[in-house]
Amino acid sequence: MIRTFEDFESRTGALTATLSDKLKGADSKRHIVLCGGTGCLSSHSDEIKARFEEVLKEKGADDRATVNIVGCFGFCSQGPFVKIYPEDTLYRLVKITDVEEIVESDILNDTVVERLLYVDPVTKEKVSKQDDINFYKKQRRVALYGCGVINPEDINEALGMGGFQGLKRALTMTQQEVIDEVLKSGLRGRGGGGFPTGRKWQFAYNVEADQKYVVCNGDEGDPGAFMDRSILEGNPLAVIEGMVIAGYAYGASEGYFYVRAEYPIAVNRLRKAIKQAEEIGLLGDNILGTDFSFRCHLRLGAGAFVCGEETALLNSIEGKRGMPRPRPPFPAVKGLWGKPTCVNNVETLACVPYILRNGWEEFAKVGTERSKGTKVFALGGKVNNVGLVEVPMGTTLRELIYDIGGGIPNGKKFKAIQTGGPSGGCLTEEFLDEPIDFDNLVSKGSMMGSGGAIVMDEDNCMVDVAKFYMEFICDESCGKCTPCRIGTKRMLEILTKITEGKGTMEDLDELEELSQTVKSNSLCALGQTASNPIDSTIKHFRDEYIAHIVDKKCPAHVCKKLMSYHIDPDKCIGCGMCARSCPTSCITRTDYIAPKHKLASMSIDTAKCIKCGSCISTCKFGAISKI
Repeated sequence: MIRTFEDFESRTGALTATLSDKLKGADSKRHIVLCGGTGCLSSHSDEIKARFEEVLKEKGADDRATVNIVGCFGFCSQGPFVKIYPEDTLYRLVKITDVEEIVESDILNDTVVERLLYVDPVTKEKVSKQDDINFYKKQRRVALYGCGVINPEDINEALGMGGFQGLKRALTMTQQEVIDEVLKSGLRGRGGGGFPTGRKWQFAYNVEADQKYVVCNGDEGDPGAFMDRSILEGNPLAVIEGMVIAGYAYGASEGYFYVRAEYPIAVNRLRKAIKQAEEIGLLGDNILGTDFSFRCHLRLGAGAFVCGEETALLNSIEGKRGMPRPRPPFPAVKGLWGKPTCVNNVETLACVPYILRNGWEEFAKVGTERSKGTKVFALGGKVNNVGLVEVPMGTTLRELIYDIGGGIPNGKKFKAIQTGGPSGGCLTEEFLDEPIDFDNLVSKGSMMGSGGAIVMDEDNCMVDVAKFYMEFICDESCGKCTPCRIGTKRMLEILTKITEGKGTMEDLDELEELSQTVKSNSLCALGQTASNPIDSTIKHFRDEYIAHIVDKKCPAHVCKKLMSYHIDPDKCIGCGMCARSCPTSCITRTDYIAPKHKLASMSIDTAKCIKCGSCISTCKFGAISKI
């Protein structure tokens, strides 16, 4: 039990030395760690761990190596990962059948299993060290500190990695000094709004109340986003520490984690972390012997996207329907149960311990003038290196997509990147050298959002992209205000009409007008930003909208009502494989006299064709194409 500052120093000093010895090999053991993020667990990393323990025991080597699950390594497209300390050898795409070879070669005979190393796509060289892989070279872990290194279910490893050192320092300062430290760091809310975190805390501090609350927004709902989930899975103690520091700073004694129930691994690890912190005295009464007390609670969300909006989230915690409240009053003045409440997202709170532990100067020296520190992105879509990325603010989109992301697969041409999820916008090639920060992305017609970054190539239809996001918004609108409830539905109807070849130029004018109406009159940010994907795609890809409306063609061959499949008789050999794969039997053999005296070819009945694409994937001669 840690009851005083002296207890804390004694225990963490020993744990830091233990963890350091483990990573450097001073304990004369090998330490095998496996990625325990959702992605790798879905690829059986827990079974791989069990197999390692089994093989080590079979070979009598269980006293020579330990096996542990850690948080996300980030490079999701190359998982599951296995890393071996102290030599830092990183194996990727590991299967259960690879375990015995790794133990036999690496653990017992100090020989690297080269076929499991990452291969640089440019130099074709095999890379054994994580930091030597291009994906990691330009990254800097602040919010993701400890993820991929420590066991997220063992508080001792978190303490050995510097956990709660920030809280210890905060408790030696006045409340105002802690707020000033966060203010000077330049930390802005990582949930999308970018509001200065210290200013929000200052508002709550200035309000007199008998009870105040801290709320952690873990209701991550953007399609393709998994930043907050990975932080909670990889180092939940860091987020708890950030919450406790926030509570001390403006006088709150209780905190609520609001995490969506679709994140069972994050929820279970967070629950364990809270329990462990309570057991050793870092949560509860008189923390570290001071008169400051703080307790954490966990609430599960049902997956409503609108509950990412802070006032809707507060309603949900209170047991009400998740719908936004009019503002003012803002939550920092009148929030949870009418008491002053600061709502900070997971990534924001994960940055707070770093600031208090290392000082505001260390955090502020990274980033741009108005956007300090780092930002975590979930990089996905048409990019080679899909995964979780944390980069300094000011990193350009080109660096994110090409240096870290490895460029576009299959030699395709980059078309756009959607940042900010359904609330953001598409940025084209002309913006690739723009630095990523809160204000710059907004000025270019997009936004930072919580950190989703979806890359698109020449095969994406931008009208269809806008329709996809509008379908999502329509499903997720709470329906409280008329502009969002009806306006988004009407915009979706127009987009659907255009993608089916039934649109008119008047529809396009109406779409633009509706976009501004919904944006200007909606109650919360969901409606106010709902039309951003439409605005940005019309601005940068108006020619595609016109092609759909005037020419009745989808240039990217995505919109099914505007395309058909064609078999080139000069390429077709009449093998019939396409006909056998066709689910609607719309492909038949026809007599045909080709220049090479071929006797038969295949033809498609376009009236029966459902454009499923099975014939294209089956044909080995490239004879079938979309037109």
